[in-house]
Amino acid sequence: MSQSRADGHSPIATLHRFRFLARISHIGTDADSGLVHSLTGTAANVADITEAEHLLHGDETEAYADAGYTGVAKRPEFQGSDVVWHVAEKRGKIKKMEEGPRKTLIVQRERVKAQIRAKVEHPFHVVKNLFRHRKVRYRGLLKNTAQLFTLFGLANLVLARRLNPSPCS
Repeated sequence: MSQSRADGHSPIATLHRFRFLARISHIGTDADSGLVHSLTGTAANVADITEAEHLLHGDETEAYADAGYTGVAKRPEFQGSDVVWHVAEKRGKIKKMEEGPRKTLIVQRERVKAQIRAKVEHPFHVVKNLFRHRKVRYRGLLKNTAQLFTLFGLANLVLARRLNPSPCS
């Protein structure tokens, strides 16, 4: 039995069409100020770990990443690098551990990593809540990425002003 919609598209074709509307913003931020120093925009089906080399500016000694970057230190582009990677453990791996002092210690360590990584979320807050950029209008990946550069550049101005407010305002 075949299903169809009123507009002539099958449900499968509709899902297939919407899959290409999704895009991901990968940003690299400064640990001290929280300002964005690098940005890449990709389709949603691109793995996070493949964008890791584009998010570093070269002077880092440590990098904090979520579980999507598991195994990043083993990749060929980071073999000669001095960057120490602090990647979050996958949630399922922690849940499987038996209760005890070792699990408690690992959970505390993951909490510290998450608190450091939380600075990355502040530019996203500015873009989504202050600038109201929540829905993606499909204009092509290049145009959407160009818009992201503008939005995150303006978000840097907002965040920099919060760090160093002018005496006149």
